[in-house]
Amino acid sequence: MAETIGEESIILTVPSHLILSLDNVWIHAKSDRYLKEVLDAVGDYSRTARGAILIFLLLQITHSAASNSEKVGVLNPLTQYVQLLPEKVPLPTFWTEEERELLVGTSLEAALDAKLKSLDREFTHLQHSTASIGWCQLHWWSTETGALTFDDWKQVDAMYRSRALDLPGTGHAMVPAIDMANHASGDATVALYDTDPNGDAVLILREGKIPKANDEVTITYGDGKGACEMLFSYGFIEDTMTSAQELFLDLEIPDDDPLKLAKKAVAKSAPGFKLFLEEESIGWEGDFVWLLCVNEEDGLDFRLLQTNDGGRELQVLWKDRVMHDVSKLRRLLEEDRLWDMFHLRVIATLQGRTEQQLLALERSKDMIESLEPNRESDVYRTAATLRRLEEKLMLQAYETFEHKVSMPDDRDAILEANAVCVRKTSCCNPRLYRIILEMPIKNVPMRMTSRDDF
Repeated sequence: MAETIGEESIILTVPSHLILSLDNVWIHAKSDRYLKEVLDAVGDYSRTARGAILIFLLLQITHSAASNSEKVGVLNPLTQYVQLLPEKVPLPTFWTEEERELLVGTSLEAALDAKLKSLDREFTHLQHSTASIGWCQLHWWSTETGALTFDDWKQVDAMYRSRALDLPGTGHAMVPAIDMANHASGDATVALYDTDPNGDAVLILREGKIPKANDEVTITYGDGKGACEMLFSYGFIEDTMTSAQELFLDLEIPDDDPLKLAKKAVAKSAPGFKLFLEEESIGWEGDFVWLLCVNEEDGLDFRLLQTNDGGRELQVLWKDRVMHDVSKLRRLLEEDRLWDMFHLRVIATLQGRTEQQLLALERSKDMIESLEPNRESDVYRTAATLRRLEEKLMLQAYETFEHKVSMPDDRDAILEANAVCVRKTSCCNPRLYRIILEMPIKNVPMRMTSRDDF
């Protein structure tokens, strides 16, 4: 029977010292010189929860694989927990090249490519940082006795990403027993995880949930996570998902943009935007696109300053006003008399990028048919589900953007605000250029027919 504290029924308590967290890894390092050597060697990477935990997992796997006379590391309360973790985790980072072809046109294609490159950089950093440590050279890197491979690094990454919980008061951590609970969203979620006043992790029954004998106790890995993130981090998409929920599309600054390098240098947000389903409508967010869609002709400028220590700093200006935070650019644009024009530029850019992704998804269908993949495999079924859900979300987004760029009020405002955009395509994307050219002449204010306006 579950323990009851106040209004909450606690199913399970995991003592704080058994939580695999950033702090606990460093506590273990005090009595494990092997672990401490690697943590110190990799520098700042080991000061992150991900870095510290992956190194801990790697040391435990090395300890279990070494012979008794060559044991690396020391036994600790989490040794057996690591040994019980599944050796195979069905994440896309382990898919074959042919299986990865199934992702062409989806948002996961770029995300997976970026992840594999990131893992390779991490693995290379680990190798370079520990090559001079004797036992690392013997057990990991030697061509004769070393056994560590890139697949091993992908393995500990998969263990971590597929099981890590965002534990209140602790941060990202692996929690034995609790992290073995399966995912169920919405009302199907039976229990929640939390931290009690002692710092222990607890699994608590949701209000109104009274499981019977042999009922499965489920948790949620995040109801707000989209299909792409679920497949990326956990290797599956929930059967009950009827929408991709959200997806991220990257954006590139055109090569003919004279401010491209400066924009990339000051951009703080990811170079792209997120589409998401909000109740029955489509929303989007992304600071980068506002920086992408304005140029020198509009009032964007950069200034190179020399700092007191002799260094250099790139300063951003909007109409001669210094911007200390580029993420606030949208707010400045909203205050500008040309806001309608800037807004339409952004919407047209988002629609064009969405259309590009839809075309990539459509064109890849014939290619996928030619691959003749195993249609009964879990990989094929999951990839097909992702493709279907993302196509649906992007079609909804495209229609939403089409409605916005087609509104008569917006068109009139654009024409009245800045006809020069038709002439200077460097500050106007092709779709916006086409929109303006196709506007009926009767909507153009008379004052714009003056030679001075062009």
